[in-house]
Amino acid sequence: MGVFTGEYQDSDNVRKVNDSLPINNSGFPLIYEVQSVKIDNWTSLVASDSVEGTEVRVMPPPPPSYFLGYTLPPGHPCHTFSLPPPPADKKRTGPRPCPVCYLPVEEAIALMPKVPSFSPILKNLTYIYEENLNKDKEFGGSDFGGYPTLKQRDDSYDIRESMNVRCGFVKGSKPGHGTGFDINDDDLLEMEQCHGVVVASAIFGAFDIIQQPKNISEYSKQTICFYMFVDEETEADLKLNGGLDASKKIGVWRIVVAHNLPYTDGRRNGKIPKLLTHRLFPNARFSLWIDGKLELIVDPYQILERFLWRKNATFAISRHYKRFDVFDEAEANKAAGKYDNASIDFQVNFYKKEGLTPYSEAKLPITSDVPEGCVIIREHVPISNLFTCLWFNEVDLFTSRDQISFSTARDKIAAKTNWTLNMFLDCERRNFVVQKYHKDVLAHMAPPAVYPPPQPLRSANIPPGKFAVETSGENIILKAPFRDVLPRHGRDRRSGSRRQRKVSKEIISS
Repeated sequence: MGVFTGEYQDSDNVRKVNDSLPINNSGFPLIYEVQSVKIDNWTSLVASDSVEGTEVRVMPPPPPSYFLGYTLPPGHPCHTFSLPPPPADKKRTGPRPCPVCYLPVEEAIALMPKVPSFSPILKNLTYIYEENLNKDKEFGGSDFGGYPTLKQRDDSYDIRESMNVRCGFVKGSKPGHGTGFDINDDDLLEMEQCHGVVVASAIFGAFDIIQQPKNISEYSKQTICFYMFVDEETEADLKLNGGLDASKKIGVWRIVVAHNLPYTDGRRNGKIPKLLTHRLFPNARFSLWIDGKLELIVDPYQILERFLWRKNATFAISRHYKRFDVFDEAEANKAAGKYDNASIDFQVNFYKKEGLTPYSEAKLPITSDVPEGCVIIREHVPISNLFTCLWFNEVDLFTSRDQISFSTARDKIAAKTNWTLNMFLDCERRNFVVQKYHKDVLAHMAPPAVYPPPQPLRSANIPPGKFAVETSGENIILKAPFRDVLPRHGRDRRSGSRRQRKVSKEIISS
């Protein structure tokens, strides 16, 4: 059974297809592939205390197995699904959601991989801890991310089987313990208990209103960790206005307060839970990051199945809806005052000297160099963890505009491995999250009109239905009654308005 959701649907935003298709036992069996990697160099030993002439062979552990994806069969409705043309609405030309073919929640859950995906080249990833930071920096860096030299930065992109890299939290042996972005022990303990899927978000500076996810299955509520990271200012606001109490929960969200934020730039602080999710949740297998201004409206298991498992990807992010070139993105950031222009120019020129070129069809099958970074879907395996570590390091070294540094980190890793990520359409992202207004925008918006308007008073001396009555101070103004007729157009409407004003004037003067 396939489920299509989109902006233009028949009803309730959901249309079910082929209800007779049961889970894992249908006429359209899914082709599910798991690969066992053969290890040839097993060891044979002759035990010193063995019986003479007897050789004792010590067998290695069984070879690791990796998830290699699955293929929907030709007759499956999601296999044949293609995007319809957008509705012809000349009044709305901006970005909008488009239909996505999700599997039903139960089927998506059943397809959750039992083993991790393959991580090319990189098998063991550990993180640098620096008790005494060397602040003799060539450029950029921080106490939270360290102060790497240019050579150390280059070495971090030399992909090897075992690597030790900077990945935030460099001042402590455990993230959240004296590292900056400090977290209470009881919260850290709870976070370590997340062994499956985590949905994470953050609000700093009381900038947004917490959005409760919709259309979430009971199974997901019971098995998925929903975590909202906030600063002390947002915590105080939530206690005052948002219903935060000793339970530390608001709806499905577990609220975690981050203390001693390492940056003065709130956007840069937000990149910590966004890009370093695997460090905050060391035992989680999959994560879905959504910005604090977004409302999740599709079950996370359906999203993971559609954009990761079905694509055999370990990282998925949507393309920017309009821009796909880093140089254009940088200019747009400068024009909008998103960051100091000189810092943006320095970063882009640095990347240009390293080989960054404008996007062109020569980069295909890469479809864009610019993501819409408000949603990240990922599996926590060494190669995808390394990618977000190195992406974060670029944000720490240069500007906090992660859309500018994204392609540099991606392409440097891809050049050394065959790792790729899934950049899906922005309209598909808009299918499962809805963007809400920031609190400061809501505060300046006009309050909604109240309908219907109050009923007018009637004068006892005027027969009902003959005239409408309006009060103005001590005066009673009689006006011509409203009539149940269609509104006039053009000259008729204007002339009618003059006639109404004329009648009103005559009645008042009499």
